[in-house]
Amino acid sequence: MTTSTLKGNERPTIGEFFLRAPAVGPTLALLVAIVVFSLSTDTFLDLDNLSLVVQQSLVVGTLALGQTLIILTAGIDLANAAAMVLATLIMAKLVVGGVSGIWALLLGIVATVVIGMVTGSLVTRIKLPPFIVTLGLLTVLTAAAKLFASGQAVPVADALLKWLGTRRYLFGGIPITYGMTLALLMYLGLWYALTRTPWGKHVYAVGNAPESARLSGIKVNRTILSVYIVAGVIVGIAAWQALGRVPNADPNAFQLGNLDSITAVVLGGASLFGGRGSVLGTMMGALVVAVLRSGLTQLGVDALYQDVATGALLIGAVCVDRFARRQQS
Repeated sequence: MTTSTLKGNERPTIGEFFLRAPAVGPTLALLVAIVVFSLSTDTFLDLDNLSLVVQQSLVVGTLALGQTLIILTAGIDLANAAAMVLATLIMAKLVVGGVSGIWALLLGIVATVVIGMVTGSLVTRIKLPPFIVTLGLLTVLTAAAKLFASGQAVPVADALLKWLGTRRYLFGGIPITYGMTLALLMYLGLWYALTRTPWGKHVYAVGNAPESARLSGIKVNRTILSVYIVAGVIVGIAAWQALGRVPNADPNAFQLGNLDSITAVVLGGASLFGGRGSVLGTMMGALVVAVLRSGLTQLGVDALYQDVATGALLIGAVCVDRFARRQQS
């Protein structure tokens, strides 16, 4: 939700345009990246490779959905990937201990919801900054995952936990997985919640001006807490996506998952100051990150340089956001 100061037929400035249509930038960046890598490599546009790119974006893209909600309220979650990894270990360990796959899945999601409730309570009740809360939880959850797994990866053999990685062929030739379908449904569901329900309008209002939202009758603390709880559910589903992608719960996995999710959200046009962002933009941002890593891998670029490129993208996106806000003011 953004405001506009345009009157009559006055043309918007560049900053105002990007503030009103934040998904345009990442969509253009995605198209440019696809064109560049399709011209630079012989295999980038193969259906199998494009399907692989989308599959590689699923976990970060799902984490980015929860991150979008939190950033919309001017918060940030540095611990979402650590919570997801812990959930994968809980699911895998429970199955190894004889628990059925459905109960292991539900208990793993419950764990991430509890983490979200704790985070939201610390932010709303004690008024701790989200950055500090989630930074502390990042350390705690990372250590807890390694202690819980004794530093060892746990293979997953349960069919349900691996189900999202099942591949099918659309129209006889386009490879898709159940994980792709679930991710699309989640994006559509959250888009509807944010744009068509009072709760979504409250989320934007709280991010824009919490005091004004409170004076207008919105229960600010309750809204923020609900955001962290919903984000916790999404993180639990991301854990399921991760096990479908690689049926192996590794305490050392996704060490940069939190930063990749933030990058996807900010690349998608969301503002770190809250109140601006979209589900479509987040989807485009997650695909930009996946396309960049896939294209650079095919070009033989070292993974460390890929991290440098991703970090540079994040800084550039924040600079664009600051420029847009200055243009509007």
